[in-house]
Order: sequence, then structure tokens, then C-alpha cells
Amino acid sequence: MTGMEKQENQHKSGERIAKVIARAGLASRREAEEWIAAGRVAVNGEVIRSAALNVTDSDRISVDGEPLPERERTRLFLYHKPRGLLTTHADPQGRPTIFAKLSRSLPRLISVGRLDFNTEGLLLLTNDGELARVLELPATGWLRRYRVRAHGAITQDKLDALRAGITISGIHYGAIEAAVDRVQGSNLWLTFAIREGKNREVRTVLAHLGLEVTRLIRVSFGPFQLGELEEGEVEEVRTRVLREQLGEKLIAMAELDFSGAVVNRAEPDAQEKSRERREPSSRKGPRGDLRVTSWSKKPDEKTSLERPKQKRRSKGAEHAWRARDDERPSRKLRRKFHGARDDERRPQPQGKLRPGSLTDRKGRSVAVERYGEPPMREQPREELSKRPRLGERQDRGKDESKNERFGKRPHKPSGRRRAPDRARGARPHRPRDKGKS
Repeated sequence: MTGMEKQENQHKSGERIAKVIARAGLASRREAEEWIAAGRVAVNGEVIRSAALNVTDSDRISVDGEPLPERERTRLFLYHKPRGLLTTHADPQGRPTIFAKLSRSLPRLISVGRLDFNTEGLLLLTNDGELARVLELPATGWLRRYRVRAHGAITQDKLDALRAGITISGIHYGAIEAAVDRVQGSNLWLTFAIREGKNREVRTVLAHLGLEVTRLIRVSFGPFQLGELEEGEVEEVRTRVLREQLGEKLIAMAELDFSGAVVNRAEPDAQEKSRERREPSSRKGPRGDLRVTSWSKKPDEKTSLERPKQKRRSKGAEHAWRARDDERPSRKLRRKFHGARDDERRPQPQGKLRPGSLTDRKGRSVAVERYGEPPMREQPREELSKRPRLGERQDRGKDESKNERFGKRPHKPSGRRRAPDRARGARPHRPRDKGKS
């Protein structure tokens, strides 16, 4: 392409090639310019190397050999950003990003401004880069309202002085509306409203006033409110409401298109979702416990990090307890208990098994089984008390056998035996009669 042709292309009616690619939802303008420099973009069958080219609707544009998809209708989404996420598409340190957490059914989105890593609340997302650029301009003048919890003390007079603006470290911040809502001990809650949205503006201004911000929540951006939107949820603004809130001036400034079609992107099935949750991350954060979901990685990374499926243990017909007799496995069922059973530890008693009975505490008869011969029955103590005393036994014939005198009692070892009629315990003291000789 000669210099004259380049000059004609620069003044040609239409839009820059990078802008057209970005509005098709494939990449940002910066990424589109990198694709062009790498030779991945062709116009009317010719590969181009410079982004200084205007194209019209009659030009045929292809990326990597595929035709450029049609421009999608301008859409805007409300997103409740949680803490601990970065507002970027990719982070070199591997920290989690908001776009890695979004559903795959959404188009390629761009954030309207940014929220810090530890800032939460309302974040606007759109598929049109021009709309994001227009809404970020200070000339648009959309008010951004925050709820702030800060540590320290301050008077309302100092906050009212911020309405005239303030200059900190050579940076001038515009008019700020701030008010104290309530005080809780050494902490206080503030309402903070700004229109410029410079980098860390809220934290910088409050730190200059001697307050340490411990929590920062954006509750509104222009006419759009956070409301009851749950943390991490996304809600799309209807096209009719979006047109009314933007107005004809902003629509013309951003050259928005509300007549285009909407591309329906299917949700991943349940099996793919579970695989993505199990998939390990190739990049870890400073603590090593942060993960990046699989749709933020390249396709070759997903296949290389996929885990092999584990074999599911089934207790069907192969299990010994559920199989039929003709299908029972030949191998012996392994017992998981490796200790000794209670009945295996105790030795079995020897002798003949005979029935018997016992009586429980309520007087009910309980059938039992006993082993061995029944023991010899002992005589009760009442019968022992009725025996003749030692003197009486001596009067009896000496030829009386031992068995006849004591009855059928079990044999006891020999030794001194206490008389059966003697009372147990200590003997009572009996004073002797000294008068008798």
C-alpha cells in the first residue's frame, strides 16, 4: 500500500478497524491492535499489519480466517462485586478477577470504571466499549455514591469543606458530598458522593482527613442503584430503561446501536461445570490458595490440566451380599474387621448342656442354658442351727458314721472350724463371780 493510499484510507469514511473488532465482542481495542500487528486480521482478503485503517459495512473483515461476527446490540449489566476480586480481564500475579467469575452465557463485557480489590458494591458492565468510555468521562457528571465505614473521628464542618474540592499531593479532586450517618464507638459510617472517580479517591481524601477506611461499598452509579442485588449476581438493564436513562445526547455521543440482535450463549452443562470446579489452577496467588476458573485459561491449558475420572465403586450384582446364587462371585468375601470376635476370644465351657431359668428384677422368669453338672445343694443356716450341740453328739453312738451325722454335704478341707451355733462377731464380756471358789 502506497503512501497516497494510506492517506486516503485515513480520511475514508467509516470506523477504525480496531474499533469495529472491539464492537463485535471479540477483544478490546488494544488486543485488536495486537492481532492486527501479528497478521491475524484480513480486510477484503488482504492481511493488514497496521491499525490505521478505516472500514465500512461493505468491507469483508476476517480474524484468523473466520468472518467477523455481526455487531451485537448495546447491553448494560449491573454487577454486585464482592471483596477480593480484581476489575481486570487478566492479572500477571494470578489473583482472581471478576470476569473469571462471570457466567459463560454472558457476552464479552467491559467494566465502566474500576473498583479496588477490597471495594465492594455496584459495578456497571457493558459489551460496548464506547458506552463505557462515555460514562467514565467527568463531563458526563454521573454521581457515584458510596457507603464508608472508617476508624477515627471527624466533624461535619470538615466534611462540608470538601464541597469546594481539595488538592492532595498535587492532585486536585473536585466537589465531594460527604455526611456522617452514625457513630459506633471508635468507628463511624459516612455517605460519600463523587463525580470524577479518580484512582482511590475516597480512600485518599479520607486518609488526608485522618480517617482509616475499613469498608467501602458503592451503592449507586448515576441512575442505577445496587438495591437488593445479591453479592456476585448480575442483572441486565432492559433496553427501554437504558435508552431512557442515557438520553439522546449520550446515545449519539457513543454511537450506540439498540437494533442489533442478541447472541444466545448456552450455559455449560453440569458435567463441564463440575470438571471446571475440580480443575486445578496453573497460577497461584501469594498465599497459594487462590484459583482462576477454567474459562479464563486458554483451551490447551484446560485439556492439559484435566484430571482423570475415578472409577466409581458400585455395590451391584458384583457385590457378594446382593448377587444371586448363580451370579455370586467366586472370590471369598473379605472381612474388613481385623480383630478377634468376642465369641472367639472366650473359651467355651465344658460339660453337658442343660436348660434352666432365672428371675429378673421384675420377677419374670427368663430361660437360660447351663453347662456341666448341677452343684451340690448346701443346707440353709436354719438347718445348721437345729443340729445337736457337741455334747449331745458325743452322747450318741460312736459307731455313727460321718455321713449320717452331717448329711450329704460337700467335702470341706480339714482345719479349725467355728461351731455353727456360735454367734459371729466379738464375744460379749462376762464378769467373773469372785465369791465362788
